[in-house]
Amino acid sequence: MSTLQAQATVATDKASRYLQALCGHFNRKVTATWDEHKGEVDFGFGHCQMQADASNLVIDIQSDTEENFARVKYVVGDHLERFAVKDGLTATWQSATSPQGAES
Repeated sequence: MSTLQAQATVATDKASRYLQALCGHFNRKVTATWDEHKGEVDFGFGHCQMQADASNLVIDIQSDTEENFARVKYVVGDHLERFAVKDGLTATWQSATSPQGAES
């Protein structure tokens, strides 16, 4: 069995703001922890890690079934697009798969 993983690097000078907004929003329904530069969200059906620097928001997602993986991609991508509608940001996912038990 493999863990399904994907990453999106979103170019924006507001990366920290979007990271904090997304984590704060998700924290209303699921467990999220964050600061100005990194955040983690445990959806139960998948996991998301975000890192922000001066020019990029890097989003890593993972899940262990195709259905849940698609769900995490949709939830994170859709919320990013809605929160950043004025800036026209989208998540373009680059997929990768790692063997079970591999550290990410």
